[in-house]
Amino acid sequence: MQKLLVFQSLWAMERRHADGFERSLEENIAMIVEAGFDGISAHYTNRRDVEHLNAVIRGTGLKIEGVCFPRSVEDLRLTLELASEFPVSHIDLQADVRPRRVEDCLPLLDGWARLAEEMDVPVYIETHRHRITNDLLFTLDLLDRRPDLPLLADLSHYLVGREFAFPVEDESHAQIQRILRNAGAFHGRIGSCQQIQIELSFPHHLPWVALFREWWDYGFRHWRSHAANDAELVMTCELGPRPYAITDRDGNDTTDRWAEALLLREMACEIWAESANSPTGEARDLRTPELVI
Repeated sequence: MQKLLVFQSLWAMERRHADGFERSLEENIAMIVEAGFDGISAHYTNRRDVEHLNAVIRGTGLKIEGVCFPRSVEDLRLTLELASEFPVSHIDLQADVRPRRVEDCLPLLDGWARLAEEMDVPVYIETHRHRITNDLLFTLDLLDRRPDLPLLADLSHYLVGREFAFPVEDESHAQIQRILRNAGAFHGRIGSCQQIQIELSFPHHLPWVALFREWWDYGFRHWRSHAANDAELVMTCELGPRPYAITDRDGNDTTDRWAEALLLREMACEIWAESANSPTGEARDLRTPELVI
């Protein structure tokens, strides 16, 4: 049976509050386990950190999304070696390069694909600003050249990056759906046309919540229609600390991000349950609700 696994980002566990208090890794892991998350997202770029992380989660049953930021093909090798030694669900590759021509990206994408196949570790290229996938239209051009490019869909970057008109136009919906059809994993964050991360519990943000629910619903259904019967889909709650989080005059979050992460997990599970009823992957009517300002 296909399963949805919901992870929590360790970066999102950082408080960065004015009081200066930060929980330890052990305390964060205990919170994540108690809340019932299936795994965590953590950097997989430093052996000592990875060893420490795996020692802390031993016996918890938590799985791992390993994050890396390679600038060359060979930069990925250490991450994959660590992933082979300390298993992960998949690698989230944030390509820390910004070529201006599609042709200059292809040797990198092909090289990373070869390494991933050689090491037998799933690697997904994240849609992220200031990365190889910075721009939505450029990424669509990459998909024209590499139609099977496995993506990790963080849609908030494209919504704010291109400042879509609202309600979102059919053309923009179609472009996002193209991204979703290549998504092998997801990052959960809700943005707006102007902000990378908004408070999902604020009533006036409900139209944005509805928009992301529709996008994720489309992505889940399409994934279900193509994945193996026993495959697992990972969605990582990634409500980041400042400067991602909107803050008050004291530099503190305007909401409890941990509480909102739990709401986001609940939302993802609801969408997943709904998608089981008709996992066709076909385009649905994505008419964005009007935004009340």
